[in-house]
Amino acid sequence: MSARTGVYAAPSPDGIALMDIRTGRGQWRFLDPVGARLWQKITDGATPARAISDLTAYWHSKGADPDQVRTDLTALADDLERADLLHRASPAAQPERAEVRFATLTPVGAAQRLAGHAGLLLALLLLRLLPVRFAIAGARAATCLPGRAALPHEAEVAFAAVRRAARLWPGRAACLEESLAAHFAAALTGRRVRWVIGARFIPQGAHAWIEAGTAVIGQDETDRVWPYVPALQVERSH
Repeated sequence: MSARTGVYAAPSPDGIALMDIRTGRGQWRFLDPVGARLWQKITDGATPARAISDLTAYWHSKGADPDQVRTDLTALADDLERADLLHRASPAAQPERAEVRFATLTPVGAAQRLAGHAGLLLALLLLRLLPVRFAIAGARAATCLPGRAALPHEAEVAFAAVRRAARLWPGRAACLEESLAAHFAAALTGRRVRWVIGARFIPQGAHAWIEAGTAVIGQDETDRVWPYVPALQVERSH
């Protein structure tokens, strides 16, 4: 079964998070380990009926009520089918364990400040006026600009420039806007960072961030509980 365009998966021992960017700002669907197993079996090629039967037998062997298990799995399969999510999703590469670098006061030069404003403007226009898939397309296009991979401290400068610019814009720039803007700001100054959208499971939540090498850049120490699992990564492929 081929991957479904516009659906991305963040797998974890705690379950699987499916990110659907086919409409609007996108939607997340979190499946617990039981639901994730059902989804995996069907997307690996089993029919829903076969997957439900196999998992019902498995959980019955563990002492669960088979009628209740079958009812619950059938309802979940029907729900996923209605959402058109019973297709293999595009998986993100799972990188080496990342070093989380928290936001610090970072000096920002004039060129970086200008890039921060331009990157934030572009990110806000894409994310607030168009479906999220256009923002992702724009992020991919930015990887074609000339430049080299940013070092962690260079990515921190791009992120700090966006944070400075955001103070002058009306409204709140959330993680999606900030991270995409930093991706653009780095590209405009000849540096490339990795833009990542992912999820965590305990507690459930979604997040967007940038990376340079194996470093996660610009996080708020009191705001984010790691680890997050990548669902989508945008970076130059060569």
